[in-house]
Amino acid sequence: MAERDDDIRMSCFLALHVLRAQFGEDLPYVGALDRRFAFRGQRIPFLNRMKGIHRASAQRGPAALSVQTSAVPPYEDVATEEGFAYAYRAGDVEQADNRALRAAHALGVPIVYFMATRPGWYHAVYPVFVTDDNPVARFVVLSPGEMVGPLDEQEPEPIVNSIERRYRVRETKVRLHQARFRGLVLPAYSDRCAICRLHELRLLDAAHIVGDAHSAGAAEITNGLSLCTIHHRAFDNHLVGVTADYEVRISPRLLDDDDGPMLDVLKQFHRVPLTVPRSAKLRPDRERLALRYEQFVAAS
Repeated sequence: MAERDDDIRMSCFLALHVLRAQFGEDLPYVGALDRRFAFRGQRIPFLNRMKGIHRASAQRGPAALSVQTSAVPPYEDVATEEGFAYAYRAGDVEQADNRALRAAHALGVPIVYFMATRPGWYHAVYPVFVTDDNPVARFVVLSPGEMVGPLDEQEPEPIVNSIERRYRVRETKVRLHQARFRGLVLPAYSDRCAICRLHELRLLDAAHIVGDAHSAGAAEITNGLSLCTIHHRAFDNHLVGVTADYEVRISPRLLDDDDGPMLDVLKQFHRVPLTVPRSAKLRPDRERLALRYEQFVAAS
């Protein structure tokens, strides 16, 4: 049987654990992924930014180590109930990259799915298994797996139960959607909170002005605000509002309360102008803000 390269794959996963602890779920290529990961005295690339399918030269076996989509992918990754459809590389079905992708399916080995959330940043999903291969339609299906066992001896395994697998696919799809939305919104605000100007990426979220379920809740920059974790939570719970004129309002419930210095930090932004993108076409949509502000007033 062909070599599976399980040792290299585990070294890759463990290195990604460390990077996620340092940078959060979205990983920069420069300063993180470009450092590669250590394996038996070598530095092994996590991915190949020039093409989607990556098999490291240090591998002994034929199967891919990772796949990636760019911020503007040449092929659209489509979520199905069982996973994500990932297209073969263009050209000959039997070229090396496609063989590496198909070998990952044949050997049942775990790989990493790097999805770009904005230029130079990736959301890493792992372990992922190639659960279906369709050479006629020229795509495979990537399904999220899980790490099982004691914390210091975990092993990657596919999810066998179909109900659990579909749940994990839906969960992964939501996380990837949020990561891509975050990758759109935060750069428009220069990676700062629109209310307090905090400039720590690990503490910044992209908050929807109007939620996904609403007809106006598209995942676009003008339907988002870059907010720190505290202001995002307060915004979602109608404790902080923003008027259509870009002015921050704090709920009367909080203004009338006296509960220590952390609450005072929130209260100081009452009637402070919201920091908005320089480009007018990227600024929050006033109609959506007005709709959301009505909900804030009703909840106050």
